[in-house]
Amino acid sequence: MKVLNLQCSYQHAFEGWFGSEDDFQGQLARGLVTCPLCADPAIQKMPSAPRLNLGAVAEASPAASASRELSVPAASAAISSAHDATPVVDGSVRQAEFLQALRQVMANTEDVGERFADEARAMHYGDAEQRSIRGQASRTQAMELIEEGIEVMPLPLPAAVKETLQ
Repeated sequence: MKVLNLQCSYQHAFEGWFGSEDDFQGQLARGLVTCPLCADPAIQKMPSAPRLNLGAVAEASPAASASRELSVPAASAAISSAHDATPVVDGSVRQAEFLQALRQVMANTEDVGERFADEARAMHYGDAEQRSIRGQASRTQAMELIEEGIEVMPLPLPAAVKETLQ
């Protein structure tokens, strides 16, 4: 199994698991590999560090211990040793938080589809029960709702929020 660090043309980073390099290239050529955030098919492999399982290393000497400490990447050492400092959050963590928030919106709202503008108006004017809804509206419909004093918020919903992201 090959685990590859991938990135779309919009700089969204994600991980892909493939049976082999040929499997990855074949799926990429057929347009099966897309960004889970924006569905962009322009994907490129990014450099990644190999993971080596060397097993447990016995404590040989203080010098060996010191050399292992120096081999820890600087960013990891800085975050783990500075408990009171604000940790650096990389793009992949932000992407995961964004997807989690969108999934929460999906779980706690009713999808009214293309009836969004009509449903929002009905709730605003008391013709329908108040509830959290989501759906599709054109830019013109959204502007009309805002002019009527109905609060709406555009929210991008990539395909990744509808399924488990692995």
